[in-house]
Amino acid sequence: MRLILYPTSGIKPVVRPAPVTRPWMDATPESFAYRCLPLNIANAHGWEVLCPTSFEAFWNGGPRPIDVGIRLLDDTRWPGVTHFGCGVVTFHLGYLVRTEPGYDLWTGGPANAPKDGIIPLTGIVETDWAPYAFTMNWRFTRPNVTVRFERGEPFCSFFPIPRTLLDAVTPEIRDLDSDPEIQAGFAAWSAKRGQFLADLPQTGSAAQQQGWQKDYFRGLAPDGSKPVETHRTRVQLSPPVDKTRSGG
Repeated sequence: MRLILYPTSGIKPVVRPAPVTRPWMDATPESFAYRCLPLNIANAHGWEVLCPTSFEAFWNGGPRPIDVGIRLLDDTRWPGVTHFGCGVVTFHLGYLVRTEPGYDLWTGGPANAPKDGIIPLTGIVETDWAPYAFTMNWRFTRPNVTVRFERGEPFCSFFPIPRTLLDAVTPEIRDLDSDPEIQAGFAAWSAKRGQFLADLPQTGSAAQQQGWQKDYFRGLAPDGSKPVETHRTRVQLSPPVDKTRSGG
């Protein structure tokens, strides 16, 4: 599947596959946060655009564009504006993105990477037809705070999604006992989980030696069987191939 990025200015920010690591996860005792496979998969789900410059932004709480101030911290031109107002900092992506027919582009901030004082805004863009560049926006969560973006820090994450996929989904709420197989699996997991938590504080117990339950991480059912062969413990995405005349 093709995903094409056309540079739109002299600034061509670095685009990379999103890494699985996060500083706050590294800092957890024994890096235990990485035991949560859903976090790991989400962290690496998509591509990131890196900030080409270091800068600080400040919002005084007012609604006007000039109520957001930008202070550059190096000699690189900042790829953004503050024309929306209401505490919004806007980045120009630096690319016009084109997806294959029927695919939109999910855009937002890097997954599971909170930044104090400001949050990324999420968008869905029809990139299979529009000859328009889009922006990545962050909004201050409170006034009178200074936030800093470093050169090389991701300011945008994106990945393609089928446009009509969610329209075709009809969620249902059912009684658990309406599916005996699912009910039995849940009951087995609940009992196994409860026993593990009860044994975990016990010195010398198997649970304490194990440290944490790895069934989901390994793609195993409570009885040790492997229900699907498509279970994965990591995402491996390809970096962009630079086919511009400058080649980088």
